[in-house]
Amino acid sequence: MELLKAAGRFFLNPLFYIILLFSVLLGYVRVKRERRDFRVRVDEGLTELRNVLRESWPYAAVLSVLIAAAGLAVPKGWLVLFCAAMLIAVLSFQFALGSPVYAAGAALVVYWLLGHYRVNSDIPLLGWTYGGMTEDVAFTVPLIAGMLLIAEGLLIRRRAAEDASPLLLKTARGLKGAAYRTQRLWLLPVLFVVPGKAIAEWLPYWPQITLGESSFALVFIPVVIGFRQTAKHRMPESLYPGLGKAVLWTGILASAASFLSFWRMEAGWAVIAAAVIVRAAISIRAASAESKGNFAVSPRSEGVTVAAVLPGSPADKMGILPGETIRKVNGVTVKDERELYDAIQVNAAHCRVEVLNRDGELRLCQHVIFRHDHHRIGLLVIR
Repeated sequence: MELLKAAGRFFLNPLFYIILLFSVLLGYVRVKRERRDFRVRVDEGLTELRNVLRESWPYAAVLSVLIAAAGLAVPKGWLVLFCAAMLIAVLSFQFALGSPVYAAGAALVVYWLLGHYRVNSDIPLLGWTYGGMTEDVAFTVPLIAGMLLIAEGLLIRRRAAEDASPLLLKTARGLKGAAYRTQRLWLLPVLFVVPGKAIAEWLPYWPQITLGESSFALVFIPVVIGFRQTAKHRMPESLYPGLGKAVLWTGILASAASFLSFWRMEAGWAVIAAAVIVRAAISIRAASAESKGNFAVSPRSEGVTVAAVLPGSPADKMGILPGETIRKVNGVTVKDERELYDAIQVNAAHCRVEVLNRDGELRLCQHVIFRHDHHRIGLLVIR
């Protein structure tokens, strides 16, 4: 019953509804950009909203079990500041700063500053009294931040490439090339353990757990993982798994290094500072590498370059991939978008496509076109 009550109060957190709203806004912005560049959108506008929790809830469940089973209690003041930091990142549209390790580090700094200048004073926020930067805080906060980094790395590695949205940018020669932008919010309802009776004093019916002489409250918090990255020099499926792996290992090392706080409390602060710096370096390095060099998908003289393929379309069923080049359609050589769609009409019932793959190898694709299929067979090409 206590867990059910804690889960019910999760829906009272305004951050939960703000995340849902901004997920809808992300979908709207993406669809608008895709229609501007290609006159058609790839996925419907509510895709980001549907995936905001569906992709991340297994990680949230594992984290909640680990945190509760290990009794990793965090100060209520830090938890409030942690939510505030995530809220600021979402409201400012700074999704590149949406890694939870940034929010955890910022909350820890503000928590120390507020306590440093108001020691032994009540801070009028849910009845919070500063409890000091104890050894428990030096261990639990870096450990939880590391665990959240692990979840972030897994999400980036497995999901970021799927959510990449095509956009057209100018190349160095003044032509248009295709880049792929992933801009996402993931929501993790994570169970936190908060010591003391401060919450109960503000909310008398909040569930409490008593172990010996200590009281603890269970609180579900909507942890936000924001991600924004653009792949230009490499394809998303080449860039994002490596980036996610780097974030994953950063989280693993930070989680392991948090145990150094038992040796010296300052080691815990050094661990979370190092995790913030390394996470920022990963993003900066990836952005710098993608800003240089040629476009992975750019116009070719051999034919029409594919920027994206609509899911479930005839082109998707034929196995055509972004970055490939269409040389012939129904036996007709094509050099631009108009010639491509004129050639499709040569045989509107059965489409045969000659394709150069990303390695320059030639292959033949064919598919029966039905009346309900997309009139452009689902191809988004570079114009």
